[in-house]
Amino acid sequence: MMSPSFCAIDFGTSNSAIAIPSSAPDAPPGSTRLVELEPGQLTMPTAVFYYAEGPHDADGPPRAFGRAALAAYVEGVEGRLMRSMKSILGSSLIEQSTDVGGGRGVRYFDMLAGYLKRLRRQAQAAGAPEDLHRVVLGRPVFFVDEEPARDAAAQASLEAAAHAVGFSEVHFQYEPIAAAFDYERQTTRERLVLVADIGGGTSDFSLVRVGPERMARLDRRDDILANHGVHIAGTDFDRHIELASILRELGYRSLGPERPGQPAREVPSGIYFDLATWHLINTVYSPQRVAELRGMRSFYGNPQHHARLMTVLEDHLGHELAGRAEDAKIAVSGGGSTEIDLGLVESGLRVSLGESQALEALDSDVERIVQAGRDTVRQAGLRADQVDALYFTGGSTGLRLLAERIAAAFPAAEAVRGDRFASVATGLGLHAARLFGAAR
Repeated sequence: MMSPSFCAIDFGTSNSAIAIPSSAPDAPPGSTRLVELEPGQLTMPTAVFYYAEGPHDADGPPRAFGRAALAAYVEGVEGRLMRSMKSILGSSLIEQSTDVGGGRGVRYFDMLAGYLKRLRRQAQAAGAPEDLHRVVLGRPVFFVDEEPARDAAAQASLEAAAHAVGFSEVHFQYEPIAAAFDYERQTTRERLVLVADIGGGTSDFSLVRVGPERMARLDRRDDILANHGVHIAGTDFDRHIELASILRELGYRSLGPERPGQPAREVPSGIYFDLATWHLINTVYSPQRVAELRGMRSFYGNPQHHARLMTVLEDHLGHELAGRAEDAKIAVSGGGSTEIDLGLVESGLRVSLGESQALEALDSDVERIVQAGRDTVRQAGLRADQVDALYFTGGSTGLRLLAERIAAAFPAAEAVRGDRFASVATGLGLHAARLFGAAR
């Protein structure tokens, strides 16, 4: 029987998952299973909450992970919530420290490594041995668009974090190719499949030749006809939804007062972009930044906008607003409209968001993603009508307008939906079983 001393990790921007070899007596050789990371859940939010109070242990300040981290934040526990940690890879932030409360600072690298350590422990608790040291990690086609040096640095940082938590043998596989391996299990003939893996941080496409006669091959390089991607996905959608709805009520794109002989100027927008970007939100709470923005009251034609902005900054409401933008995006993803309650900023304040408004806010992002799909097929020297199937995976493919726009670009292809949150992890597990099984 194959040794269970390996795992495969889909470390996602929004959610993560782990696959390990199946231990079921009737499981066929080389089969894997997903680990239950939380009760009844095969995925776990990529989130860490650092408590402001509590003693350090060997792993640093006290923390909660996944849904427990989100719950601590929602319940108003004093501390710092970290999400979208994958977005930090390839940036200078990875080696910097940030305040997590109680006068304590933690390096972003250590946050990321701590989350991977938690996943490794989950795999061990689910049946993997204590000496678990081999892993296949998923990676996007591009961590960073059109900057090879930063892209290589991003993978190197993720590999270093994996080594730091106990993995001595680390391999990578592109996430959309892993999803193609998952799709391959259900096809009965050879097909050209364009995998659209639209997650929280990146939108990746791979054109892959799949088929039952190819499944057992370890080296699939000649079956990968093209891969391409852009660093645009769910967190970008959240940011643009927040800018187009919530932050308009705080003054984004509003005008200042008219002055004699001068047209009214738009208020400075930098603060709003930072408020709508998860890993930058905490930077707007510094005393210097707050004092600077407090002194900009005269820049606003509508004093109410400035008052609301200051409430958000002084009460540290930025993460809550970002979360409400994400909830609103999900609420309109299948059509219809929703209302966003902003009573925490000002009593009775609400803002409406409809699908058409969301479409307008996301149109540019969606078009760039669709174009990335077209470019992938073009790189392979093929036409759109030669694609047999579109395989959708990743949380953001639940956005109807996005999936429909991608499908419209490939009208001859059969649209197939995988598990939005688990297809990549399942495919990574299949790849790991072939890779490490062949190495025995």
